[in-house]
Amino acid sequence: MTAQTERYTAYLIIGAPGSGKGTQGRTLGTIPRFYHCACGDVFRSLELRTSLGQKFLEYSSRGELVPDDLTVQLWKLRIEANVDAGLFKPDIDHLVLDGIPRNLEQARLMEEMVDVRLVFHLFCADQEELVSRIRKRALKENRYDDASDEVIRRRLLTYEEETRPVLDFYGLDRMVTLDALKPPVAVLGRVIEHILARSP
Repeated sequence: MTAQTERYTAYLIIGAPGSGKGTQGRTLGTIPRFYHCACGDVFRSLELRTSLGQKFLEYSSRGELVPDDLTVQLWKLRIEANVDAGLFKPDIDHLVLDGIPRNLEQARLMEEMVDVRLVFHLFCADQEELVSRIRKRALKENRYDDASDEVIRRRLLTYEEETRPVLDFYGLDRMVTLDALKPPVAVLGRVIEHILARSP
């Protein structure tokens, strides 16, 4: 197992469901020297026969949220495995994170592991547009339970209550607010522009 001696350089993408953070994270991750890691990918790739995998299964099988400390442990293991495999080279690569940290406790737990350079806040003032986007995506991916307005609005409320406060944790000096309703390529252009402006 790789021993981490320094914090990983990271860029964070935060936004409500439907704001396009996954699209931006995946696209940025295709650029050399950027490594994208989404929290959903961590759970989907989990080896369930391990002790941590069994713990994850205990909560998910009951439909409960995975505790913050376990979520961060699983994320850390995934990153270390990718370092060992040579997929992520922390001395020259930058992490691109979306979906984690999803609340203040996770942000605190991850503080000793990641050096967050910039936080890209994908902001959408039109909640109905977000609802429409999530509904279309759920239907496209055959996730019909996620297409109901009740489920969608509950997810948006959870974001406002749990994830949005993470922005305050990192502070205004590291935050870049971008219009999530702009075309994805325009949003990506602004993201890259800000990264280059902060690069040595």
